[in-house]
Amino acid sequence: MAEPAGKRLKSSLPLCRAHRSSAGSSRARHNLPTAVEEALCGVSSLLWDGVQALASVFERDDVALPRVASFFHQEAQKQQEETEAMMGYLAERGGNYCSKDIQKPGCEAVCAVLPALELLLIQLKEEAGALVDLSQMAREHGDPHTASVVKSHFLAPRMDRLKLLGDLLTSARRAGCTNDQTGRFGEYILNELQEELTR
Repeated sequence: MAEPAGKRLKSSLPLCRAHRSSAGSSRARHNLPTAVEEALCGVSSLLWDGVQALASVFERDDVALPRVASFFHQEAQKQQEETEAMMGYLAERGGNYCSKDIQKPGCEAVCAVLPALELLLIQLKEEAGALVDLSQMAREHGDPHTASVVKSHFLAPRMDRLKLLGDLLTSARRAGCTNDQTGRFGEYILNELQEELTR
């Protein structure tokens, strides 16, 4: 069944406003609905807004929490790999990815472990919500393959990361980490004793 031209999504998915559909191009499209293509492009852009800047906060001389910095570097690497995988999937299905300007992450005020972990948790929850919406929307548009790929390759691993991050936040609060730059003993304990920081 063909989609009406110009049909727009009504959901909380991040959309690519300047998306150029490949429906009229000569590229082979593999039953990829235009709405799903646009949503895949928007979610790819959302995943691209990474957490690399948070790692640099903990590498400064006055903070120096190397295992925490390494944890945020690993998270940024996972974000980049997921984004590249989603853009690869979009290309396999014959869709177009529209690049956009990546916004500067809102972590200028982050100067301690606790707010950095909370910021990352908020971002991962937002991304998980967008992935759930994308999977549901793909199923509604008759694209069960995209729904299955999104759930198995992007959503399931993110749930494990959310659980790990929740555990780290609990440990940080119990260890006495602060929301400010005072850097008490809790940050040191978290940096030295949390095995999850080196996974």
